[in-house]
Amino acid sequence: MGTNGSTMLEPLRQGLPPLDPAAVSNAASCALPARYEAVREARQFTRRTLDQWEVGDRFDDACLVVSELVTNALRHALPSDTPRPEDQGPPVRLHLMRWTERLVCAVRDPSHDSPVAGDSEDFSAESGRGLFLVDSFSDSWGWHPLAGTLNGKVVWALFRLPSAPPAAPCD
Repeated sequence: MGTNGSTMLEPLRQGLPPLDPAAVSNAASCALPARYEAVREARQFTRRTLDQWEVGDRFDDACLVVSELVTNALRHALPSDTPRPEDQGPPVRLHLMRWTERLVCAVRDPSHDSPVAGDSEDFSAESGRGLFLVDSFSDSWGWHPLAGTLNGKVVWALFRLPSAPPAAPCD
């Protein structure tokens, strides 16, 4: 379901926080179908990928954020009345990228509309808190429209990872 490699970073370069794309330690990507089961698939992909990268300490936060970003892409960027030709492939894509001390979760969708935060004051509402949660559980987030051959935008969230402890001196 996913692909590895830093070549996927090139089209997303404009939409990412200022990190050196050449210094990425690991990268994985997965295409998601335009159905709500894709949220579960995105969480499973995130769990498998972060386990492989041994970044389990941020799993809960990253998984919640990925769920919100994918849900927003499916709900707002892919209205049900919008025709989607089958030959264009899955319209939503999840990208996970890890640097030594940072993790970026990015969701690409075909909409050029900016993500809009709902009324975060109404915590009893059943929807509208997605970006509030993204903001609360990630260290930073943002979005950028894509240019060139890719249409749409990328919405990303950045997580700081704990530094590796210094190696113990040999006796």
